[in-house]
Amino acid sequence: MTSPTNESRQVTRTRGTPAEVFNAFLKLGLSSFGGPIAHLGYFRSEFVERRRWLDDHSYSDLVALCQFLPGPASSQVGMVLGLGRAGWFGMLAAWVGFTLPSAIALILFALGITQYQGLAQSGWVHGLKVVAVAIVAQAVWGMAKSLCPDRPRAALAILAALLTLILPSATGQVAAITVAGLFGWWSLKLPRPAGNQSHSYPISHKIGAAALVLFIALLIGLPLWAAATGSSTVSLLEGVYRAGALVFGGGHVVLPLLQTTVVPGGTVDNADFLAGYGAAQAVPGPLFTFAAYLGAVAHGPLHGWVGGLILLGTIFLPAFLMLVGALPFWENLRHRTGIQTAMAGINAGVVGILLSALYDPVWTSAIHGRMDFGLALAAFGLLVYGRIPPVLVVIVTAAGSQFLAI
Repeated sequence: MTSPTNESRQVTRTRGTPAEVFNAFLKLGLSSFGGPIAHLGYFRSEFVERRRWLDDHSYSDLVALCQFLPGPASSQVGMVLGLGRAGWFGMLAAWVGFTLPSAIALILFALGITQYQGLAQSGWVHGLKVVAVAIVAQAVWGMAKSLCPDRPRAALAILAALLTLILPSATGQVAAITVAGLFGWWSLKLPRPAGNQSHSYPISHKIGAAALVLFIALLIGLPLWAAATGSSTVSLLEGVYRAGALVFGGGHVVLPLLQTTVVPGGTVDNADFLAGYGAAQAVPGPLFTFAAYLGAVAHGPLHGWVGGLILLGTIFLPAFLMLVGALPFWENLRHRTGIQTAMAGINAGVVGILLSALYDPVWTSAIHGRMDFGLALAAFGLLVYGRIPPVLVVIVTAAGSQFLAI
């Protein structure tokens, strides 16, 4: 007798409750280390194999959709899993359960840095900046292999890096993404993807269209509002929303987008920015919760717990709107050649943006001498070749930096 395959397993079709969804995702939010790719593996093990909320085909299609959209792919997959299980409240419960643990941990870390100024200057915190160099370098390394597998896309990545180095601002980043997408649409040739299975989601075309309109209205309206009022708070919200709207290719790409929003104007000190980014690697859950840290440590009307929670919601809002907007139209979009090639170009472009950020601000702010470089190199080796979990590498690097500072 043969054992049943994943495809032959019976999928649980009964409707669940938001409480059930919250508990399932809270467990994952407390234990899911390793970044978005690892998160997707945890999700498959939990919801396809163990709970059987959906089958492998449906899960693979859902992952393809969320990797196509801007935003944190693993969090978006979780949102749709909650939506399918328990409706709109299930969608909210999945996001809260998966996101809250790391957000609370980072806000507490931010409050510690704010209250104890000596902590920000300690060897431990400097080690968090150094390990950020290794982690961003690992992200560039891995993303380049998967998103720039040929010469045209490697060239697009280099072009995007040069544009963002010449124009180190939000304008340069938007220009790099736009140029990469246009070149991808115009020149890239990709093999046609296999599979024609159709899937539907419980969102009407009318709701999807309204979500897309709201997404675009905020993307255009928030900068106009900020310019008209001169409000630093509106400018901060606009920059964080834009960062969430333009992240393609992985959560690490949010680093340069947020840096250009909060550091040049003095909302967050660059040293505190990099320390928080390093700390974000040591907590489970999505990297987007880094925005909660920035909101808590910010100088201005938004700070502390209120600032952290507001920026947390702000950075996830465009991902939610894009997801709701795309679900009803996904089947028509996914097979369009122009859409696929443009997205391939954009993905190559974000590799270049992240490469530029690896130099400035990450490298220039963290590497001050040979010992810092050696520590970063050791951390990179542990991550890439030793395959040591990031949380352990963060702890070891921070301890090493503190030892060297003695």
